[in-house]
Amino acid sequence: MAQNSILLRAVSHWRKDAGDWLSGSFDRLPETVRVNPLRADCDWTEGWLKGIGSQRIAWFSGPGSAWALPFDRGSAQGDVKEILKALHETGRLTRQEASSMLPVLALGAEQGDVVLDMCASPGSKTTQIAEHMGECGLILANEVVNSRVNMLVTNVQRHGSRTVAVVHHDGRHIPRVPESGFDRILVDAPCTGSGTTRKNPDVWGKWLPSGGRSLHDLQLALLTKASVLVKPGGRVVYSTCSLDPVEDEAVVAEVLRSSDAMSLLPVSPLLVGVPGEEGRADWPNLNDDGGPSDEDFPESMLPPKEPGISEQLARCMRVWNDSIDGGGFFLAVLEKSTDAPQRPTPEIQSFLRPEDVKPDPENSPQPLSESMASSIESAWGALPDDLWLRGKRLLLSTPEARVVWESERSRRGGRTRIPGSRWRPLKVMHLGLSAAQLHGGEVERVVAGAARVLGPHLPSASCEVDGALIDNLLEEGNALIEEGHGLEGVRGGWILIDSQNGDCVPVWVGERISLMLGGAERLLLTLQRGLTINQNNNE
Repeated sequence: MAQNSILLRAVSHWRKDAGDWLSGSFDRLPETVRVNPLRADCDWTEGWLKGIGSQRIAWFSGPGSAWALPFDRGSAQGDVKEILKALHETGRLTRQEASSMLPVLALGAEQGDVVLDMCASPGSKTTQIAEHMGECGLILANEVVNSRVNMLVTNVQRHGSRTVAVVHHDGRHIPRVPESGFDRILVDAPCTGSGTTRKNPDVWGKWLPSGGRSLHDLQLALLTKASVLVKPGGRVVYSTCSLDPVEDEAVVAEVLRSSDAMSLLPVSPLLVGVPGEEGRADWPNLNDDGGPSDEDFPESMLPPKEPGISEQLARCMRVWNDSIDGGGFFLAVLEKSTDAPQRPTPEIQSFLRPEDVKPDPENSPQPLSESMASSIESAWGALPDDLWLRGKRLLLSTPEARVVWESERSRRGGRTRIPGSRWRPLKVMHLGLSAAQLHGGEVERVVAGAARVLGPHLPSASCEVDGALIDNLLEEGNALIEEGHGLEGVRGGWILIDSQNGDCVPVWVGERISLMLGGAERLLLTLQRGLTINQNNNE
């Protein structure tokens, strides 16, 4: 099928050695992963990967690390399969195709930035951005499709970052919140996926040039919106897993044509060691047989006639499947000039009072009330910064989330000012790290994913213990309360801190001490500590 495909005929118009590309576009992809540097035990994860024969991906410039495993995607077996699954489920690593890691490396997000990931689901790039930002900044991870929002929230929660807020909008019309704009924007645009044949073999039989033309206007609208929302001096990365210039250079050229404030940065210096080629300034119009077409197409799909734009397109990068031994990708890095003209300021016609504005939905994350903050501080002996409440769950975020929530905004083109202290018009579906469960309006327990983050800072909800007790709990699932445990008079959720290495384990203290860890987390801690789970008591 591939040798007679329309896609191969199209590629023959984009490069002379289409046969070399074809030979590198068949085999299943290797399993590739990214190690989360925000986890305290990331060195152990890297050691395990080395131990099974994985190879570090040399061009990956971090933070963290990326690895090619010694087997094809989805073909792990036995204990390796179970441990790999547990590492992914607990956020210690993320399974991600290697080429898909490139856009975030080019984005260059930094701690404290406010970032928009415009087309974020399933979330691998969102979590990669979060690893660049540590515990400072805010990422608005946007997704328009309902079912994909759920997938995005699941992957963000699995990763355990504090910096992500999941929002639900059509990227072409996402509200300008914050009004000051974004430091970085990633537009990983919907595309025909012509570079994904090793992952999606169906592409061979389905791909047509008309598919790229049908998506061109959407891609252009998304990148145009990003060029409006980015701050002066800020950066936008436009990427696709398509090889078709109509979805790639044509989109970028039209944005350059429509905005004097935007220019292209060379991608190659940002991705040292990546085997990419320069973007192109010329391409043929193709019909659905894969051959040259005499049909008239819109100017935005044609090679640019302006020399200034044509010359800039060489700064883009196309990564071919056969050159990187992975998926094909296209990247462009646009920067808004620091002296870009400010948005026109319309005459303000009205200021709305807080009571005149529809409140956020009840399930939106909200800052703690004074009474809730007092209750938490009483229970924990301390009140961590940047806590939010959503339903019966406490969330841990960043100062930048509060800044965005408090900021003023506008509607009617800026003529009506809206007070802050709300998310609206943003539709926020999730915020930050899930920290604790509430019951009856009071803290019930810290959840496992936040135990290491919060445990050392909660004097009335944690204590140091000898590592032997934690070993016993990991092996057996529960233990008797004995003198010297420091748990006299304790009832309910608690965090045990290993006095030797700082491991933090959530437990429930009743008549006995019961381990409150999921199977994946328990498996990994058991392996790290050189133990064996008693299967008769495995929860």
